[in-house]
Amino acid sequence: MNNQKNIAIVAHDNRKKDIIEWVEWNFDILLKHQLTCTGTTGNLVEKAFLRKIEETNSHQNISIHKLRSGPLGGDQQLGALITEGKIDIAIFFWDPMQPHPHDVDVKALLRIAVLYNIPIACNRATADFIISSPLMAEKDATIATDYQDYLHRDIPELK
Repeated sequence: MNNQKNIAIVAHDNRKKDIIEWVEWNFDILLKHQLTCTGTTGNLVEKAFLRKIEETNSHQNISIHKLRSGPLGGDQQLGALITEGKIDIAIFFWDPMQPHPHDVDVKALLRIAVLYNIPIACNRATADFIISSPLMAEKDATIATDYQDYLHRDIPELK
């Protein structure tokens, strides 16, 4: 049984240091999973992984799927992957103290994660709970919501 998860990792600029510390702390766990990151975060995560691999003299292969930078469409790309069932968990360290030019994209990403019942951590404490959960070892830990009633709802005719 393959229990590998598809984990998205995203961080706003003021939270990139925090996400890299978290990634380095959870290096051994994250190596067992497929990672998807937005733009700059992906480059930083890759560098952190390569440093840890060099430090530990291990011969691990890393696989990080890098999307566009968040403001350039990366948040929307990630949202699309969630709707396609290609993301199991999202770790998104966002900065609540600073407005962002792509706030609407951030809100849409958070909404899609909730809509599709994807665990999403917006801070280190929640990320720690998710990554250490016994559900990480389960093949299908989340239950998808069935939206068939919504898709087949009666829509009043346009006149």
